Amino acid sequence: MLERQMTMNVSGYSNLYDLIVPEDHFLRQVNGLMDFTFIYENLKDKYCHDNGRNAVHPIRMFKYLFLKTTYQLSDKDLVARARVDMSFKYFLELAPEDDVIDSSTLAHFRKQRVNDDDFLDFLIDKTVQVAYENKVLQSSTLIVDSTHTKSKYNHVTPQEVLRSRSKNLRKAVYAHDESMKKKMPSKPKEDTVEAEIEYTQKVMEVVESQSSLSSYPKVQESLNLLKETVEDDLEHLQLSQDPDAKVGHKSADSSFFGYKTHLGMSEERIITAATTTTGEKSDGKYLQSLIEKSKKSGMDVDTVIGDAAYSEKKNLIYANDHEVTLISRLNSSITHGTRKKDQTFEFNKDAGMYVCPAGHMATHKRKDSRKASGNKSERIRYFFDIDQCKTCPLREGCYQDGAKSKTYTVTIQSHQHQEQAEFQETEAFKEQARQRYKIEAKNSELKHRHGYDIASSSGLKGMELQAAMAIFTVNIKRILKLMEK
Repeated sequence: MLERQMTMNVSGYSNLYDLIVPEDHFLRQVNGLMDFTFIYENLKDKYCHDNGRNAVHPIRMFKYLFLKTTYQLSDKDLVARARVDMSFKYFLELAPEDDVIDSSTLAHFRKQRVNDDDFLDFLIDKTVQVAYENKVLQSSTLIVDSTHTKSKYNHVTPQEVLRSRSKNLRKAVYAHDESMKKKMPSKPKEDTVEAEIEYTQKVMEVVESQSSLSSYPKVQESLNLLKETVEDDLEHLQLSQDPDAKVGHKSADSSFFGYKTHLGMSEERIITAATTTTGEKSDGKYLQSLIEKSKKSGMDVDTVIGDAAYSEKKNLIYANDHEVTLISRLNSSITHGTRKKDQTFEFNKDAGMYVCPAGHMATHKRKDSRKASGNKSERIRYFFDIDQCKTCPLREGCYQDGAKSKTYTVTIQSHQHQEQAEFQETEAFKEQARQRYKIEAKNSELKHRHGYDIASSSGLKGMELQAAMAIFTVNIKRILKLMEK
């Protein structure tokens, strides 16, 4: 029965844990902090309870994912370490002599068991609940921002992805044994995905045939990451480098290919809400969702702190209607009243430019000498690269054949925001705005300590799971830190 799989076997070696794993060890603290049965309750309906062979318990599988995120390991390296690291076995509730899973089981668990749309919200809500139970979350101020994650394919062709990864493996091998150059297969003559995959697999076979190389951690890690890429994403490589990833812009001169995670965080630096999107999405569009999700998790939100991206007119109206103080400085380009045509063009506050539905950013802008019809408000016209528009797959209804330019015009009506303009000059506004740095530090922690700078798999679904595990991990670590104080 599945329910019995999490029971530790009676072992004469269990007292080793008391000798080897200190009381203040991080993993021992995590086990003591929360009861992981909430994972079983969430996932039990995805298992057959009266037929087939015994499955690895979902709690244990989830703990494997937690370890993978915490220590930034590939599936294969995670399993290898769990086999010999007593702190890992203690956390997984295994007897010291128990064997561990096969790495392929973890890939199956990710793809088949934890693929629900609400898994990210579910994990965040649980950590917020734990924070409240331990009295370390008390503020009613929500700090909002977004962080970008590059696609693992980084807007390059599938061939280039495989070439880069196989090159890293070969370099690691040659650093230990330069004679291996003679044993490597010839590089493919055809410039196709199929040829590059075949070549990559041959390289891995050569390296695996040399058992002496496996003793070098750098070689083994490079090999494991390359194998995981090919095994997990072979179908994606044959179709597209990453079908869900989109081009986003960090500034007028800087862009990335991947995803965004929109975050809401309390002043205690506990993330209370998150939404993952493709990279081109505007930050301001997700303010209301972050507030509502934070309230649903149990937080009483009365103040929101964000940059100028969140000062759109509809957000000001929403904040006023829901008695929320919005600490967001006005930007004349995004606090307009009406736009030309529709709402599909998004404003990028970092670049100060609009982005079209296809992800192309305006090249320049200028104030329109003509007045907007019916009033005296100024207009700003944004110009797009006409050569991109001519070949754009979304040009129908947007670009008119034969046109010499493509522009997008917005009307500036800053008089509608006079109240916010006056508020942002007060000392109270400026004092609270200084707290925004906290979420930037949290974004840095996600990226540099938990691998959130690059997506670990293809597609928005994979990005959502990566977000769920990374945010769950940083929240647990933060709760433990606050409890120490």
